[in-house]
Amino acid sequence: MFTGLITDIGEVRSIEPQGSGRQLIVACGYDADTIAIGASIAHAGACLTVVAIGTGDDGRATYAVDASIETVERTTLADWQAGTKVNLERSLSLGDEMGGHLVTGHVDGVATIAERADEDGCARFDIEAPASLARFIAEKGSVALDGTSLTVNSVDGNRFSILLIPHTLAVTTWGQRRAGDRLNLEVDLMARYIARLRETA
Repeated sequence: MFTGLITDIGEVRSIEPQGSGRQLIVACGYDADTIAIGASIAHAGACLTVVAIGTGDDGRATYAVDASIETVERTTLADWQAGTKVNLERSLSLGDEMGGHLVTGHVDGVATIAERADEDGCARFDIEAPASLARFIAEKGSVALDGTSLTVNSVDGNRFSILLIPHTLAVTTWGQRRAGDRLNLEVDLMARYIARLRETA
């Protein structure tokens, strides 16, 4: 379980076939001694399990994660290559502050940035959601995009808007995001369950 508060920006060092899926080597700013085999780390919102730990030539901690074909097909991971920067968040521990919202690390689908507008150091993004997921997105509700917990400002059909402050732009990959970029989307957990209950009522 995660909160959607990004704690580091990782860099994909390599991607290799692993059965029907892929194995990634990721460099990060975390202390290697604090990363455990079997640990869950969200990569641009997708929860992946650490299977090996090492150190890169530059002295940065590195680790390996395996991604199944289901993860590759449901997320933006198919677009990643060596050098791709990804938002990272380590899983919650009991007693951690809940500063964002409950994020599972299970990506529901891929959204697309339709437009970016910068003003006074902030950036407003218009996001196009898949039609099957748009019904879970509500004005002033929460959404996770590339692992970042964000508040929805407005909704118009399948399109919704978010506003990012300078701090978020600086400490995540959002500062480099542009129109046309694809994003991992996880809808709010409560919205998903409420919709399911209404369907079965």
